[in-house]
Amino acid sequence: MAVNFNKDNTFGAAFAGFAASSLCLGVLCMQSYSYFKRYPLDKTFYKLLVAGVLLLELADQALISHAVYTYTVSNWGVLTILLKPPVWSLVLQITLGVATGTIVKVNFAMRVWRFSKQNIYVTACILLLVFGEVGVACVYTVRGFRLKSLQDLGSMKTIGSLSLGLGVATDVVIAVSLCYFLRSLRTGHRQDDSMVNALIVYALSTGGITAAISLTTLILYNFMPNNFIFMAFYFVLSKVYANSFLAALNTRRVSRGRGTEDAQTTTVPTFLMVGKVTQRTVHLDPEYAGESPISPSKTSENKSPVSPSTSGHHYAEAW
Repeated sequence: MAVNFNKDNTFGAAFAGFAASSLCLGVLCMQSYSYFKRYPLDKTFYKLLVAGVLLLELADQALISHAVYTYTVSNWGVLTILLKPPVWSLVLQITLGVATGTIVKVNFAMRVWRFSKQNIYVTACILLLVFGEVGVACVYTVRGFRLKSLQDLGSMKTIGSLSLGLGVATDVVIAVSLCYFLRSLRTGHRQDDSMVNALIVYALSTGGITAAISLTTLILYNFMPNNFIFMAFYFVLSKVYANSFLAALNTRRVSRGRGTEDAQTTTVPTFLMVGKVTQRTVHLDPEYAGESPISPSKTSENKSPVSPSTSGHHYAEAW
């Protein structure tokens, strides 16, 4: 059987994707080190989450390295390798990449839950998209192990496109939802609104980057399924998700001066539409008692002026 082979868009593309993925992993390791150094008293849940994401990405990179080594070193010059079933590490890497993306997306879905005052419909829609992608990706992985030739990847184009399409849709829905609900938290005070605007820009930028990479992978897979260019983009995708998650955690100090080191209470001003200023005592910990970041546990009237800066801290805490 003849092999349609171009070393640049097959082995070359795989190596380029491996190099880019290694660079992103380096950034992730730096962010993880920065997180553990800056937030030694952060919640155990977040520490375990960061450690889990880092371990998943280290394993993911190991699988990518094994696959690239197999095709570019162990079988150097053996063109018929493309006619054989895909190496196991190349197929299994898909599952690990989806696992990282799922952790990050669920975490962002919880942010939507908090900022939307526990809007169950929007949050459920996001989670449905997330776990729908997981299910389709698992089916793709199982079928990938059954392929008789690497050149037959195009035969799974439909299910692969569905998985990538769900990923794009999830990123877009999360970004749009965060922007919409964050805008509703504007108080009219410059400092608070500046904080909200910064979070909106961050949501758009991170969601836009991951959606763009997913969409690029989807397009390349549909138009060029018989080379490795789309794989190069997919190698990077999970690292981008992981870095966006760590960046969200590490920017809390910039936004508020500290992370979720402990559950304290403070007074957060709420500026009502009629211009009346009240004080609401809320827990800065957004996970406390299942409350949303702007839902008070107690409300009390206070005639003294209140600085709006604490609400800016509260936005960062919920973020």
